[in-house]
Amino acid sequence: MSMSNAAIAFDEYGHPFIILKDQSTKRRLAGIEAHKAHIMAAKTVANVIRSSLGPKGLDKMMVSSDGEITITNDGATILGMMDLEHEIAKLLVELSKAQDDEIGDGTTGVVVLAGALLEQAEQLLDKGIHPIRIADGYELAARVALEHLDTVSESFPIDGDCRELLVETAMTTLGSKIINRCQRKMAEIAVDAVLSVADLERKDVDFELIKVDGKVGGKLEETMLVKGVVIDKDMSHPQMPKRIEDAKLAILTCPFEPPKPKTKYGLSVTSVEDYKKLLSYEKEKFTEMVHQVKNTGANLAICQWGFDDEANHLLLTNELPAVRWVGGPEIELIAIATGGRIVPRFSELTADKLGKAGLVRELDFGTTKDHMLVIEKCHNSKAVTIFIRGGNKMIIEEAKRSIHDALCVIRNLIKDNRVVYGGGAAEITCSVAVSKEADKISTLEQYAMRAFADALDSIPMALAENSGLSSIQTVADIKSRQITENNPRLGIDCMQTGDSDMKTQHVVETLIGKKQQISLATQLVKMILKIDDIRTPGQSDD
Repeated sequence: MSMSNAAIAFDEYGHPFIILKDQSTKRRLAGIEAHKAHIMAAKTVANVIRSSLGPKGLDKMMVSSDGEITITNDGATILGMMDLEHEIAKLLVELSKAQDDEIGDGTTGVVVLAGALLEQAEQLLDKGIHPIRIADGYELAARVALEHLDTVSESFPIDGDCRELLVETAMTTLGSKIINRCQRKMAEIAVDAVLSVADLERKDVDFELIKVDGKVGGKLEETMLVKGVVIDKDMSHPQMPKRIEDAKLAILTCPFEPPKPKTKYGLSVTSVEDYKKLLSYEKEKFTEMVHQVKNTGANLAICQWGFDDEANHLLLTNELPAVRWVGGPEIELIAIATGGRIVPRFSELTADKLGKAGLVRELDFGTTKDHMLVIEKCHNSKAVTIFIRGGNKMIIEEAKRSIHDALCVIRNLIKDNRVVYGGGAAEITCSVAVSKEADKISTLEQYAMRAFADALDSIPMALAENSGLSSIQTVADIKSRQITENNPRLGIDCMQTGDSDMKTQHVVETLIGKKQQISLATQLVKMILKIDDIRTPGQSDD
C-alpha cells in the first residue's frame, strides 16, 4: 500500500493510527446505471416477499442476530426484520410499514406491486424512454385505476345486520395466515371486538380499548374474546377468593407500605424495645391503610407496586383481596374499563373513585399452574381483550399479528363501507381499464400506462403461482372472461373450488386498502425513478 493513499493521525493518548483514503476506489452511480441498480435492488426484495402472497403463500422464518426466531407471513414484519443495506431496499421497507400503519393489511401486495412497476420501468428505460415520462405515465395510470375502483366497488350499510360481511372481509385477510384453520372463529372474534368499541356515528374505532394478549399452552381454538380486561397476574395470596362478584376496585399507584425515612437519614435501632415499637408502628400503619381502603366500600385492591408478606397477611386477615405489580398500561385499561380513578395517595381515596365490575375471576390453565385475572361485566364495557392460546410462542405472536391485520381491516370498513373483490379480481379489472385508457392516448405516456397494466397483473400471477396453477394461462383466462362477461368480480381461484367468482367465494377486500396499495406503490416508484444519483457522506465527485 503506498503511503500516498493513507495518512497518519494521533488519538488523544498519542497513539498513531492510519487513515485510509479509499475515495479513488469508490464508484458512484449516476444516470441510467443508477436507475438500473435501484431497480435491481427493489426487484430482489419484491421477489423475496412475492412467494408469501395469497392464501397458499409460504411463510418466512427470520432469525435475529441474538437467535430469536420469528415465523411469519406478514409482509411488513418480514421486511422490518430483514437486515437490508441498500438504500432503495430500505425505501421498500418504509413502503410496507406505511401500508401497515395506515391500512394494516396488504403489506406484501404493495411491495410486490412496486417491484413489478420498477421491473416494467426497466424495459421502458431500455427502449430509451426518459424516467420522467415513465413516472408521468404511471401517475396517469394510477389515477385511472383509482377512478375505476370507485365504479366497481360495492357498498353496504354498517349497522347491526352487517356482521356477516365484516366477518367475510376479516376471513379474507386471515386466509393467508398460519391461523387459517380456525379462520372463521378468529374473524368473528375480531369483528365482535371492533363492534364492541366502535363509535358507528363518528365512524371511528379506538384501538386503545382493544388489548390482544396471549398465553402459551392450549389450542388456537381456545382463543376467546373477553368483554373486559385480562391481566397476567393473580391474587397476591393463594388463600384469597378466586372469584369476586360485584367487585368495587380501589386502583392504587401508591405503595402499600409505611412511610420510610429518606435515604440520607439513617434509622438506628439499638434495643429490642425500639425494634418492637417500630414493628408495632408498621403494623398499625398497614392496618390503617387496609381500613382506609375497606372504609370506601372497596372489596378488591389493584396496586401498581408490590407489598411485603406482612402487608399481604394483613390484607388476607382483613378480607381485602389484592393484586400487586400491575403495570402502567394495564392499570390504565382497568381504570377505563371499570370507570374508576387511579389514586396516587391513600388520603385521596374516596368511594366515588372506585371502579365497578360485575365479576373478577382468576383463570387457571390446567397443569401449567399459570393464573390470570379476568375483569368482566365492567361499568364501561367498551374495553375488550382478545385472549389467544397456542401451542408455542411463535404461533401466538403470529396470531397476534394476524388479528391486528383483521382488526385494521374491519376498522377501515367502518370508516369507509365500500368493498372490492379479492383474489386479484380488483387488479385485473384495473389492468383492463388502464389498457383501454392507454389506447386513447397519443403521447409517449401510453407505453408507461400499458406497463402499469402489466405490473398490476403481477399480483394475480403471483397468487396463481403460489397456488400451484399455471400463472400466465390462468390470468389470461380470467382477464378474457372479465372482458367478455363484463364481470369485475372474477379472480384467481386459489383454493381450487371450481368457481372464480369472488363474490360467491366471499373473498372481499376493503376499497380504502386497495386504493392505498396502488397509490403508495405508485408514489414510491415515481420517487425512485426520479433518483439518478445516491451520495453517501464522504464521497467525492471523482
